[in-house]
Amino acid sequence: MSVAHKFTFDLDLAHKPPANKVMAEHEFEQMVAAAREEGYRQGLAAGQSSVESQSAAALAKSAEKLAGQVAAMVETIQDYEKRHLEQSVGLAGSVGRKLAAHLIAREPQTELAALLSECMASLEAAPHLVIRCHPGLCDAIKAIAEERMKMSGFAGRLIVMGDPEISMGDGRLEWADGGLVRDINSISSEINTRISAYLAARGAEQGD
Repeated sequence: MSVAHKFTFDLDLAHKPPANKVMAEHEFEQMVAAAREEGYRQGLAAGQSSVESQSAAALAKSAEKLAGQVAAMVETIQDYEKRHLEQSVGLAGSVGRKLAAHLIAREPQTELAALLSECMASLEAAPHLVIRCHPGLCDAIKAIAEERMKMSGFAGRLIVMGDPEISMGDGRLEWADGGLVRDINSISSEINTRISAYLAARGAEQGD
C-alpha cells in the first residue's frame, strides 16, 4: 500500500529572477553603425600612415638617387675642367716654346745681348769677360759686347769663344767671380716643372 507524501514547494515565490534586458533594434543598429565608423576611421588612419610611410621611403630613395647623380655630374665637370686646364696650359707652353724658337731663329743674338746688358753692372774691375756661344754668332756677339763695354766703362779683356755644342741663341758669360747662362733646354725644362706644379696645386685645391 503506497504512502502519500505531502507536496512541498522549494521555490521562493517572494524572490523575483533578474529581468533579461532585451536591446531595442534601433539601439543595436546604432551600435553596429558606431562600430563600423570606428573601424573605418582606424582603417583610414592605418592606410594614410602606410601611404605616408611609402611616400617618405620613395622620396628618400629619389633624393638619394638624385644626390648620387649630382655627385657624378660634379665629378664629371671637375674632370672636364682638369683636362681642359691641362690642355690649355700645355697648349700655351707649346706655343710659347715655338714662338721662342722662331724668334731665336730670326735674331739669335738677342738673348745674349740681353745677358751682356745684365752683367755689365756686375763686372766692375773684373780682369776679363769670357763669352761662349755658337760659332756662327761669334762676330755678332763680339761687336755687341764691345759696344756694351764702351757704354759701361768696362776695361777688362774680352774673350769670345765659339762652341759647336752650344745651340744657336744659347751662351755662357763668365768673369772672375760670376757668370750667366742662357740655355733654351733648361728654360723649357723649368717651364714644364712650373706647369706641373701649377696643375698639381690646382688639382689639390679642387680636391679640397
